[in-house]
Amino acid sequence: MHSTKRINISSGAKWESLIGYSRAVRVGNCIEVAGTTAVNGETIIGHGDAYAQTVVILTKIESALQEAGASMKDVVRTRIFTTDISKWEEIGKAHGEFFKDIRPVSTMVEVKALINPALLVEIEATAQVPL
Repeated sequence: MHSTKRINISSGAKWESLIGYSRAVRVGNCIEVAGTTAVNGETIIGHGDAYAQTVVILTKIESALQEAGASMKDVVRTRIFTTDISKWEEIGKAHGEFFKDIRPVSTMVEVKALINPALLVEIEATAQVPL
């Protein structure tokens, strides 16, 4: 029987231990990155700016992937949640800056709310590293 090692990646956010989640989890060659927002500690970065929030989020996702032994080139799927779908072009512009040549599958949907009303965007990612 083959055992696949599980690696939990933490961002150090206090919510991880309180709620019971990890920023990212790697099992084998698959890495899942949790919903990520533009929050640093208690501070929201890019308040009111969907483009800026998306850049911050994708930079945080990139850091989690690097810690898990992957890169943005390994991303095969992103899931984008926004509280204002009319901002899709701003969000898409930032997403394109990171993924123009990688082109993962992606979904963008409008949601009623995120955990803080100042947050406009939350993104999840899935990566597959080559075997």
